[in-house]
Amino acid sequence: MSATLRTAPVRGSRWRRIKTAVAVCAVATLVAAGAFAGWVVSLGPLPLTQAQQVSTTVVDRNGKLLRAYAMADGRWRLPVDTKASVDPGYLKLLFAYEDKRFYEHHGIDPLALSRAALQLLTRGHIVSGGSTITMQLARLIEPRHQRSVYAKLRQMVRAVELERQLSKDQILDLYLALAPFGGNLEGIRSASIAYFGKEPKRLSLAEAALLVALPQSPERRRLDRYPEAAHAARDRVLDRMVEDGVVSKDDAAQARAAAVPKLRKQIPILAPHSSDQAIATVKDTPVIKLTLDATLQRSLEALARDRAIAQGPDVSVAIVVVDNETGDVLARVGSADYFDERRAGQVDMTRAVRSPGSTLKPFIYGLAFEDGFVHPDSLIEDRPIRFGTYAPENFDMTFQGTVPIRKALQLSLNVPAIALLDRVGASRLSSRLKQAGTSLVLPKDEAPGLAMGLGGVGITLQDLAQLYSGLARLGATKPLREIMRDNDSRDTMRLMDQAAAWQVGNVLLGTPPPENGVHNRIAFKTGTSYGYRDAWSVGFDGRITIGVWVGRPDGAPVPGLVGRTAAAPILFDAFARTGKIPAALPKPPRGVLVASNAKLPPPLRRFRPLGELIRSGNDQAPHIQFPLNGSRIDVDQSEGGRNAAMPVKVAGGALPLTVLVNGVSAGDIDSRRQRLIDPPGPGFARLTVIDATGAADTVVIRVQ
Repeated sequence: MSATLRTAPVRGSRWRRIKTAVAVCAVATLVAAGAFAGWVVSLGPLPLTQAQQVSTTVVDRNGKLLRAYAMADGRWRLPVDTKASVDPGYLKLLFAYEDKRFYEHHGIDPLALSRAALQLLTRGHIVSGGSTITMQLARLIEPRHQRSVYAKLRQMVRAVELERQLSKDQILDLYLALAPFGGNLEGIRSASIAYFGKEPKRLSLAEAALLVALPQSPERRRLDRYPEAAHAARDRVLDRMVEDGVVSKDDAAQARAAAVPKLRKQIPILAPHSSDQAIATVKDTPVIKLTLDATLQRSLEALARDRAIAQGPDVSVAIVVVDNETGDVLARVGSADYFDERRAGQVDMTRAVRSPGSTLKPFIYGLAFEDGFVHPDSLIEDRPIRFGTYAPENFDMTFQGTVPIRKALQLSLNVPAIALLDRVGASRLSSRLKQAGTSLVLPKDEAPGLAMGLGGVGITLQDLAQLYSGLARLGATKPLREIMRDNDSRDTMRLMDQAAAWQVGNVLLGTPPPENGVHNRIAFKTGTSYGYRDAWSVGFDGRITIGVWVGRPDGAPVPGLVGRTAAAPILFDAFARTGKIPAALPKPPRGVLVASNAKLPPPLRRFRPLGELIRSGNDQAPHIQFPLNGSRIDVDQSEGGRNAAMPVKVAGGALPLTVLVNGVSAGDIDSRRQRLIDPPGPGFARLTVIDATGAADTVVIRVQ
């Protein structure tokens, strides 16, 4: 009994001590947990915004890199889309070497940490850190100054936070954008482009192993400084992969035999003028997509550089390529060499205002065809003529006499072009070209005049290309587009009637090509500005339009610089470098009059200048009495409608009288000087009546 009484207090005392110890441990644990939680909170939020900043990149329509811009501090850090742009073979090596269970853990890999701790205990020094890719990303976001338990614990906490905030793919993308590869190169894309001259989408085993090895010690393994150290590190990666069964011995041996690059390559600078314009236009966007085609752009930049060198040390070349259907710019070469100061390489000559020479002549002829007073096979005089004080002369100072309109345009004769412009009206030509989206620059305080037909006006190469693509589109231009956006709301603009545009294209298709060209494949026109300052050539097929300019950016003359010999050969070479056979032009629209001169209506067989329309005696020029100019005509065009025909009444004029609707013949007027014609479709229409002597009258009506 007494023994029992003595032992009870002992047991009670021991139990109290145990409970006290447990309580102390619990309190200590809570305190430690609270302290740890407070420490975690003190770390603050992850600086992800800064870490996600990348170099601005400009890519082509297919996502190929055109140009990248270094970050403000000089680092190259290109954005990465791992699934789309990184070689799966490289990823296989990366996971096997750095983080075998990347897609399984939540930021921390206990097995890897245990292995690292065991190696530390058994070998007495750190062999591997046990860091996952997520932990390495945490270190890249918050760089450490030295290795320590505290630094490792901080990485682990940040890794868990990263896993909670980002998906695995986002973590991998960010890691591959931030991983250091020596010098100012960050990320897999920067390293692959700088060391191998290509995107990391397709890498050899040797290249992939090298890129796995470099981030372990990027400065000590810099290829441009320590290629031997980089070579040894790459081979160690290959040896490890063989041990782990990831790579076969034969493949590893072949990879070891590959040389290691010792020099960095230049980051691509394609389409520099377009890229500069894009980043000035689109703000705060890491990736800007252009409509350009990188392959075509590279080829045409080389073409411009080679041809400029052949022309002389001060001459530059500009080229622009436009997709006819969409108005997308497929290539823009602003100068022969962006870095050539003597050639003013950083001046974009596709946007510079220059004198177009004879390149506006096709639009004079187009309006003449539209008005219906000439046809491509009409005859016209190429003889000395004076318009007030202005007496145009041909480039070769000779005259051809009577020639077909077709030949006059193909040979770029000046006198016929000015005679037609005098009839069409310089102001009307100017307003029509502006209506089609072109910005014309006239000399100060001058109104449009006849001189603009021979280059007396300023225009850019891109605007010329837009106008010529309108010919290929049968008279409808579309604003050019170079920056791809989600909303594309560009409307087409009227240049001329479909029939007139087709006739111009058909005539230009027969222009004699330069020595390197093939006949009847490309519709083109050349031009030379006054004083041999600018040489032009613009042409189109059924698919694209290409414009070429050659000259000195400072506007100084270049003796012997002529569009036909300087620019036209570049134009045809540019078409050849597209890699496609020239596409056929559109088929003639309905109602186009295709006939030889002998079968044309008498008024269309020969062009007569305005001066020849003056009559003497009691003769009167034709005058359209109905419909009146500017009137609105309501026409019942429904099936069985009673008013399906529209009357045309004329006073005066020598028989026979011919009616043209939008430049297309609608038949002859009878002796009563009236005729019923089929009304054109809804909208504005131009009615022209021409008599036997070539005198004409025109009205514009609105049919509805």
